[in-house]
Amino acid sequence: MVLVCFLLDLCSLSSPLLRDLKQSLLQLANLYTVSWNWRNKSDSLGDRIGLCYVIKNRISSSDELKVAYSPRVDFSLRDFHHAVNSLPTDSFFPEINDSGSLSCHAMKLASVLSDQVLYSWGGKDIVRKVIVLSSFLPENIDSALKETLMDAADKCVSVEFVLLEQRSNHLSDIRDNINSFARCISDLDNCSFQSYLPEVKVFHGLVKQWLQDLRDDTEEPLQARFIFNSNLAGSLKQISCNLSASVNHIIDGFNPCKTCRCHGVPLCNAEKSRIEGPSCAVTFHDLGAIDVIDNSVKVGENTILFMPSFQSSMKLQQVSSPVDFNIIERTNLGSLSEGVIFGNPYFVTPSASPEIEAASDEMDQLELNFQLFKGLCSALQSLDQGLVCSSNCNIESMREATFHCYYILQPSDNGPMLLRRLAGSEEVLPFSDVNQFIDHSVPKEIEISIQSSLFKLDSRDYNPVLYERGFHQKLNLLVKESLQFG
Repeated sequence: MVLVCFLLDLCSLSSPLLRDLKQSLLQLANLYTVSWNWRNKSDSLGDRIGLCYVIKNRISSSDELKVAYSPRVDFSLRDFHHAVNSLPTDSFFPEINDSGSLSCHAMKLASVLSDQVLYSWGGKDIVRKVIVLSSFLPENIDSALKETLMDAADKCVSVEFVLLEQRSNHLSDIRDNINSFARCISDLDNCSFQSYLPEVKVFHGLVKQWLQDLRDDTEEPLQARFIFNSNLAGSLKQISCNLSASVNHIIDGFNPCKTCRCHGVPLCNAEKSRIEGPSCAVTFHDLGAIDVIDNSVKVGENTILFMPSFQSSMKLQQVSSPVDFNIIERTNLGSLSEGVIFGNPYFVTPSASPEIEAASDEMDQLELNFQLFKGLCSALQSLDQGLVCSSNCNIESMREATFHCYYILQPSDNGPMLLRRLAGSEEVLPFSDVNQFIDHSVPKEIEISIQSSLFKLDSRDYNPVLYERGFHQKLNLLVKESLQFG
């Protein structure tokens, strides 16, 4: 398990930069809350996020470390939001030294890597990581800090320095400073350094990286082998691979629920509660009306928010036909990654609306609808493009979604079109291992050997009728065995 502690150098973070960083931390907490549960069957959401910051005392001019949020047993989305939103916004305090360059404040890293803070969080077997976020970095690391970092390595603690470079006319060139700092930590195996320009895409990518850090213990890729009938190279007939998910399903909305006042957990057995009365899901004791909190909202499986009495949420409603899809834009199918397409595909064919079917004199409208469909399909096919659509309906569940659902409408050659679900920004997972195989060159003899092996395989258009899975054979055997018992 990995516990991640964020250390923010507020002295170096301007107001716009801090605002974007706070939004990123809130997004991380939101995704952690809803995306953990379907992969981990635990009854609770473990708390593995810490938040600290450094500010300058205006009176003593000394740097001070503050702990905004320390991990508990269960993660509290509400308390973490409160901690992030309460970060001081007036602590930006850059200093110019005699050479005209910006001097960096001590990041109080030694105070974080201590028994009073980081080492007191989590159990003995947990792996800890500190992410330092700053706009300025020191040119050198003194011997005391280096010793602290080496001691952290002995305790399986990694430290990642993230520099958010600022573009401003009054700032001097910090490239030499960056290179000097990178050399200082190059011999420390537990330390890493990354520099970014603070842009929207950068913050979006950082959130996904941090989410992966929190979920490393559940995100081990599935090992797979692709086995061929003939040798690919030498005596090898197989290629070993990792299978990793490309998208992470998020929920379509938040449902209201009733919770017990004693433990704050949803009432068990809703049907029993309706007939016999509510009971506590922990003690199973019967509850009176005063013992029940009516205004609670369930976020994911394990997180409950208690709401004011005047605020409520609507349950997701079943969608009635027809379902509306709003066309947003065209997209080149050749550039569309199959990794962002998920869910069940739906064939799309032209049909008559109820209004057209009810009016016998509207047959020309019916014919026009068919012509428009065929014309659209033909035009998209010639452009090799599809249409990106949005809807307030999740066609997997046929329920209204609180958030937008995106779809791709793909053409075919003289046939029906295909509607498939597209992942949104919150659902896409990072894929960081792509450079591991892109940088490898393939010798000519291996290319020839692989082509020779491929040419030994039959080549034909896929027809599912030709590929039986054995369902009928297996079920027939089960029924036959069952009949033996009379």
